[in-house]
Formats: sequence, C-alpha cells, structure tokens
Amino acid sequence: MIASVRGTVIATAPDHAVVEVGGIGLAVQCAPATLADLRVGQPARLATSLVVREDSLTLYGFADDDAKQLFELLQTASGVGPRLAQAVLAVHTPDAVRKAVANADTAALTRVPGIGKKGAERLVLELRDRIGPVPVGPDGAAGVTVGAWPEQVRQALVGLGWTAGQAEQAVAAVAETVDGEVPPVPVLLKQAIRLLGRTR
Repeated sequence: MIASVRGTVIATAPDHAVVEVGGIGLAVQCAPATLADLRVGQPARLATSLVVREDSLTLYGFADDDAKQLFELLQTASGVGPRLAQAVLAVHTPDAVRKAVANADTAALTRVPGIGKKGAERLVLELRDRIGPVPVGPDGAAGVTVGAWPEQVRQALVGLGWTAGQAEQAVAAVAETVDGEVPPVPVLLKQAIRLLGRTR
C-alpha cells in the first residue's frame, strides 16, 4: 500500500500529476482542487490510495489524509468505485460530504455527476453511522443545525468504541448541563467522554 508520496512535480494534466520519487515518475490521479495547488518543478506531498484491479494499478492522490480516508470510506458503499468516490470529492469538500450524509441532504449528493436520487439515498443509508463527527460552526450555521449535536456526539462515541446505550446515557447527561447557548460539538464530546470515563 502506497500511503503517500513526496517528491517533485514533473508534469500535470487535467486529471493527474506526475510526481518524481527517487528517480521514478508516479502518475497520481487527482481532483481539480488538488491539482490546482501543484506546481511543476516544485516539491509536493500527497496522501495516496492505491487501487488494484486485474488489469491496472491506479494511484489516487489527495491534499491531506482526511480526504484520502473519506475517499476510501465512500468506496465501502455499494455501487461506489474509486472514480465516483473521487468525483464526490471533486464537487464537495470532505466536511461538506459529511454534512450532506449526516443530514440526509440528497440534493447536495446528487450534484455529483453519476449519483442519482437512489444512489444518494443509498450513500446516506450505508454511511450515516460511519461518516464520523460533523464539524459545526459556533453559531451552528455550517450546514448542520445546533439541535443536531446529540446525534453527532452519539455517533462519535460509538465510533470511539462505546456501545449505543452508553452513548445515549452520556448524551442525555450532557444535555442536562446545556443551558442557553450550545457549546461547540468537540466541547460536548469531551464532556461525554469524561462522564463515560467515570463509569468504566
């Protein structure tokens, strides 16, 4: 598995870049936003995911590990291959993808070429519990309502290894402490983890 490449960019094209690593030029498939940050003759580091097929080895490159991990997660949904997963990240940022899945925003997902209404619904159904915490701005205006924090904290706790029942109890306990303005989700998550730590 080639997890990342670091070297000099020796060529770019509409859908890929060639990065020279140790005298070998590696062709790396990239979304337009990633390619836009690369400059021929300049050093670059790309997080990568190697997709192996019977007739090909294709290296996909990303600006950071977060995008790469989401690319790999998207492919666990039925009907989603590497090209469609990359198309999702070409249209949306990783945070926007998480928000769309967490909020069942099929309209946002269908803006990706190749994803129809049924495909978007399937993505939501299969990935909603595995998409991870969804970032929320201090005013809750980053695409997720402030009222959505209990579900985000519950999902994060389950992702960290607690049972759904333990997560529900912790969320309920934290909710009792919230009075007025809701703190950012990371703060609420830390509170929940502290509470669970006492009961282990």
